[in-house]
Amino acid sequence: MPTISRLKGPLVLGGVLLLLTACGKEQHAMGPMGPAEVGVVTLASKPFTLTAELTGRITAFQVSEVRPQVGGIIKKRLFEEGSDVQAGQPLYQIDPATYKAALAEADANLKSAQAQVVATRAKAERYRELVRVRGVSQQDYDDVVATLGQQEAAVASSRAALDTARINLGYTEVNAPISGRIGRSRFTEGALVTAGQSDMLTSITDLSKVYVDLTQSADEISAIRRQIASGQLAMPEGGKLRVTLLMTDGSEYAETGTLDFSEVTVDETTGMVTLRATFSNPRQELLPGMFVRARVEQGVMANAILAPQVGIQRGTGGVAVAMVVGADNKVQMRPVEARQAIGDQWLVTKGLAANERIITEGVLKTAPGAEVKPVPAGQKSTAPAAGAPPQGQAH
Repeated sequence: MPTISRLKGPLVLGGVLLLLTACGKEQHAMGPMGPAEVGVVTLASKPFTLTAELTGRITAFQVSEVRPQVGGIIKKRLFEEGSDVQAGQPLYQIDPATYKAALAEADANLKSAQAQVVATRAKAERYRELVRVRGVSQQDYDDVVATLGQQEAAVASSRAALDTARINLGYTEVNAPISGRIGRSRFTEGALVTAGQSDMLTSITDLSKVYVDLTQSADEISAIRRQIASGQLAMPEGGKLRVTLLMTDGSEYAETGTLDFSEVTVDETTGMVTLRATFSNPRQELLPGMFVRARVEQGVMANAILAPQVGIQRGTGGVAVAMVVGADNKVQMRPVEARQAIGDQWLVTKGLAANERIITEGVLKTAPGAEVKPVPAGQKSTAPAAGAPPQGQAH
């Protein structure tokens, strides 16, 4: 996340303090003067959604690799390459002749088995009556009953074979398993294909939605979770973190996505964790493989302090400081923690509070401990303070 160390053109506080000290000594040497007039901004706290800008790539929401489930010669291709297809739409026609013959044979076998069952069942009914009057032996009756059972099992087997033959015949028409944009055909009419082959016939990609796989440092994610656990951050309403895509021209993508989940493991080589967001893609502007930047919500700070960047300087050792005007109008040099740049402001997480006044204009006229005359920034008078030298005259 951005820190104050990334502020372009910051004032080096060590040099500032030397100038302030020199001016202060020279003023005392010249005699008493009125307090220097400085422009201040009064800080206020407000809810703020903390975000992070991450990078990632777009992946398809659904991809289907179309392969044949039966073997044969492709008789016809039934789609236009690169077009949109619907689930169930015919794509290829495989020669069905052998499968029609297999279906007819399975149907005949089933009818034969059913006829045998009818005859044997009738014989078993007669033997049941005859065995009671000892017209046939018990063994003969038991043999007929066993034969009937075997033939009924044969009927079930023949019915299953018929179903299989019917399914295989249906597979000679290769249909689209999902809706989406179809790619190029890898096989032409007249090509021989086999069931379970490794080479796909074509592929279909569902572009109505896309996944955006982003990466973020595991340390940053851990810090965010600690802040949520401690109450410093809260989840937004609905419990879903929103994601905004930033296009290559700097504009924002029209649709807002939501963060679905994060991986439970960390990449050992990079120390990064993958986050996945889902975006609607009604105009199919987002294509799998595209590199994107995204602004991801991290949580909501209930009482955030946003301070003008011009009021935050960097001192020796890279420490961020602000010049604060106290209730007695005396200047305090306050170390702060500036977490993230928001336009022309810094998100300050430590060191400043609501209703405090920080100097944004005239910081070179004062020093820590000096008394000043604070006025709202942008409303400073052009007249010099009492006892001060005219404008343009050296001290």
